[in-house]
Amino acid sequence: MDIQADIILQNGREKSLERRHPWIFSGAVKKLQGQPVDGDLVRVLDSKGKFLAIGHFFDGSIAVKLLSFEEQPIDHAFWMERIRKAWQLRETIGLTKGIHTNAFRLIHGEGDELPGLIADFYNGVLVLQAHSIGMHRSLKAIAAAAAEVSGGAIHSIYDKSSECLPASYAATQDNQWLLGDTKEIIIHESGVQYHVDVVKGQKTGFFLDQRDNRSLLASYAKGRSVLNTFCYSGGFSLAAALAGAHRVDSVDVSGAAIELTDRNALLNKVSSELHHSFKQDVMPFLRDCEHQYDIVVLDPPAFAKSVSKRHNAVQGYKRLNMLGMQQIKPGGLLFTFSCSQVVDAPLFLNTVTAAAIECGRPAKVLHRLSQPADHPVNIFHPEGSYLKGLVLEMG
Repeated sequence: MDIQADIILQNGREKSLERRHPWIFSGAVKKLQGQPVDGDLVRVLDSKGKFLAIGHFFDGSIAVKLLSFEEQPIDHAFWMERIRKAWQLRETIGLTKGIHTNAFRLIHGEGDELPGLIADFYNGVLVLQAHSIGMHRSLKAIAAAAAEVSGGAIHSIYDKSSECLPASYAATQDNQWLLGDTKEIIIHESGVQYHVDVVKGQKTGFFLDQRDNRSLLASYAKGRSVLNTFCYSGGFSLAAALAGAHRVDSVDVSGAAIELTDRNALLNKVSSELHHSFKQDVMPFLRDCEHQYDIVVLDPPAFAKSVSKRHNAVQGYKRLNMLGMQQIKPGGLLFTFSCSQVVDAPLFLNTVTAAAIECGRPAKVLHRLSQPADHPVNIFHPEGSYLKGLVLEMG
């Protein structure tokens, strides 16, 4: 893909690029030289014509997502270099050998200097999710480079981007296999096995970002009763069950999620006496629940995806945490999370604190949780830090 236009910035608006922030907002643009369409490669210049960066253009609030601060071709060598760096980081973390797990995030957007691209590895299957038109138009080149970098570790690649792209563009695209075609995927994580449905499942098929937090829950679970709400595929449920919990209840409003959780329980030979699943809306379940648990997990989907929805999201988190706290035995634990990017860690802590005050129960913060190392945050792009969590001991 060749450069299609130059983007000239307003005077002084190059400061964010000098700090290596990877986005250019439309308000910073002075003029276009050329007629780029969504997804085109463009050069970014300061008001005096000095080169600053190269990126993907989009006619929206984020006008350019930057790929490079060097004037270089965005070609096979570029994709190879970026993906090789990402693979080597996962080697350093200890994820590529398949010892403790054979599933990990290979590319985490801005955190791996590839804004708009997510790539998750599931036991030889790579799922690509483009969040920008430019990345989607480059997926075949990205897939070829990823397969080459992996040295044979990747045997199948699936494009699952349609749900993440602008609606008008997504309507012209279909999710599809770019390499191979895998009917069934089973991954393992810390001794637990999970079915992963990359075609019909949520996100790319599994919530890899909770890996470390599932292990932490397992360390507390032995001999305890555990309630896992918004369970999806039962990640926290199975981690607790195989760690020796004496009762595990899983709740999700989705029938497909409950079916997947039950399949995973069967896969791990977890008995129906130990594990119970409930196809119910979480809020009414918590309100109507007649007994308390030693551990409650609250891991809801994002309550807000824009700043305008933040207030309502905070109120939702407060109500949810109040209900969750009421179902915990004295001395029990609350694992509570937010993946809403617009609700930052201090605001989330304040919201959970407000829930504890309204419940009238003392609480102690034992752990402050985040996303794992294969979901790195570019230090110049703090927006990449989205997952935050707390473990509270309830009095």
